Order: sequence, then C-alpha cells, then structure tokens
Amino acid sequence: MRPTGRLHLGHYHGVLKNWADLQHTHECFFFVADLHALTTHYEDPRGIPDSAYEMVIDWLAAGVNPGSATLFVQSWVPQHAELHLLLSMISPLGWLERVPSFKDQQEQLKDRDLATYGFLGYPLLMSADILIYRSGLVPVGEDQVPHLEVTRELARRFNHIYGREPGFAERAEQAIAKMGKKNARLYREQRRRFQEQGEAEALDVARALLDSQQNISLGDRERLFGYLEGGGRIILPEPQPLLTQASKMPGLDGRKMSKSYANTIALRDKPADVEQKIRTMPTDPARVRRTDPGEPENCPVWQLHQIYSDDSTQAWVQEGCRSAGIGCIDCKRPVIESVLAEIKPFQERAAEYESDPALVRNVLNEGTQAAREEAEETMDEVRRAMGLVYR
Repeated sequence: MRPTGRLHLGHYHGVLKNWADLQHTHECFFFVADLHALTTHYEDPRGIPDSAYEMVIDWLAAGVNPGSATLFVQSWVPQHAELHLLLSMISPLGWLERVPSFKDQQEQLKDRDLATYGFLGYPLLMSADILIYRSGLVPVGEDQVPHLEVTRELARRFNHIYGREPGFAERAEQAIAKMGKKNARLYREQRRRFQEQGEAEALDVARALLDSQQNISLGDRERLFGYLEGGGRIILPEPQPLLTQASKMPGLDGRKMSKSYANTIALRDKPADVEQKIRTMPTDPARVRRTDPGEPENCPVWQLHQIYSDDSTQAWVQEGCRSAGIGCIDCKRPVIESVLAEIKPFQERAAEYESDPALVRNVLNEGTQAAREEAEETMDEVRRAMGLVYR
C-alpha cells in the first residue's frame, strides 16, 4: 500500500479486513510501497515517512499481526530496486506502455509530470515486488488482474532466457539423487506419467513432493520444478491472482470513499467528528421538508445502512423514509452508533502505538530483516542466472 497517511473506513472494509484474514491461512508480506509513491509524487517526498508510520499504525490497529505476517518498508529492502533494474534489461517497452492504467493515470493526473521512466516502469517495480518473494498468490481485484499478467509475462520471459543453464538435465538428475531412493523413484514416476500421459494429478503430486523436501537446496528445488514439465529451471515462479471482492464502502456523498473526493470517515476520527460528518450527509433531494416522503435508493445514507444495519433496522428505514414517518436525522442515528461502535476498539489499539512510536519502528525493522533474507535468496539465484556472480 502506498504511504497515504491515516486510513479510512473504505481501506478497512476493502483491504485491511482481508489482510487480517489472509495472515492466518497464508504466509503474507505486507509492505509500505514508498518507492511507488515516488513514481507520481517525486517532487514532494517530505511527507512520506510520517505518512508511512501513520498508515502502519492503522494496519496494526486493524488486526494485521507482525507475529503472523511480515510487515516492512519497500525502500528498506534494496533487493526490490536491484531486481527492478535487472528486469528492466529484458522488458519490452510495449509491455509497459499497454498496461491499462498507464494512459488512464496520465489523463487523471494531468497536473503532474509523468513523463518519466519511473512512471512508465512502475509495473516493472510492482513485478519485482511480487517476484522477489516467489509469491504464489497475489490478492487483487478483477480490475488489477491485467497488472498481474505483466508480472507473469516477465517471469516467463526471464525463465525462458535464463532458465536453460548449461548441463541442465545432468544437474537435475544429480538433484533427484539427493532426494533419497524412495522419493527419487516417486519423482521420476510422476514426471514420466505427466510427460508421457499428460496426467495433471501426477504433476501436482510431484510438486507436493518437492515442497516437502528438506535435503535439497532452493536452487535444486526450482530446477526440479522445471524438469517436471520438460523445460528449463524455474527461477521466478509465475504468481496467480487471488481474487478479492471490491470494497462496497460508500463515501459520505454516495460515491466510492476516497480522499480525493473528500468524502471519508477516517478510522481515527474523533467520535464528535464522525457524528458531525454523518449528520451533515446529503440525503434524498426529494425530502425538502420533514413531511416529504423519500426514496432510500436515492439516498447515500441508505448505502451505509446496507453495510451497518440489520434487517429490522433496514425495514424500519425503508418504511419510515417512504412514509415520511421518520426524519433524516432519525435515519442517520443508527448508522452513527454502528460506525462509532466499530471504530472504538480500533482507536483503542491505535492509541497504544501512538503513545510509543518505537513499537512501530521495531515491527518494521524486524519485518524488514525477514524480508531481506527472503529477497536475498531470490537475488542470489537471479544474479547467478544472469552471469553476475564472479569467481
């Protein structure tokens, strides 16, 4: 996530709740994308550090746990920049120019100078962020799948160019021998079944077997993954999308909640500010007077009821609005109470980190060290494949 400072309810419902769930079922890496912030805001970077710390406080308060996931700052792991540079050597310009958001953002951000390689190459940096951890899954919305396809194409191109090492088959056979007689025999059998009969199940069995091996190196494991399918060594595995639901959190004006629309409720807004924001929300324009009937479907407040109110409250709103039996302030009261109840425990947890900034720094330092170790394993393989390891 780019360091944008304190987060709002849209971030919580659209991203953070999903992260908090994923950390219990997957090995997760969550990072402050400060290098990405420079691709569009390089001329004024002064607010990045403070924005990053404020954002991470909100992550932690939302339940993202450094004991269950790796939290770090992108620029503190220099391997990201190194892989970005090395991938740029093999990336066709056309691949970057056709990324859907390239022209879209140029149109939306006309007030900024985006005629830079940094902006053109941000999909490449994104790919480096993913590939450097040999990520299997990347949580994305449907609109972000084309971005991930660039990463997959780059992984395929890299493996095609650099995976065909001299003596590949011989090295693979040597790696099989290290697995022990029983496992080696099972691997060869599954490889034969896949290559000769095309049995997809055999491929899955062989891959699971490799994942369980403790006595072969990471390089040998990737080599044997490639040997299974008859190709070269898979140095950078292709990630798959893990589709997530788009956030349905509306803003105070009915549009998507976004800082650019100034229609947000921040997770750390004071209760009085939350109440004031919701009390002054626009409602159905047909209800000029208290006695005028309205239509909930035409009112932004109804969208909040669909998220925060139970069936009985929603029925009360529908009937009361259409009959003018309740006023707009009456309608807003249950939403105010529900939002305040949701953010209260969040704010209590956030206060602990606000009072001791060193806690956040320690979380990021420990996560960064773990991320560096993972990233360096990949970079060692990448450097060797590209001829950058000298005797």
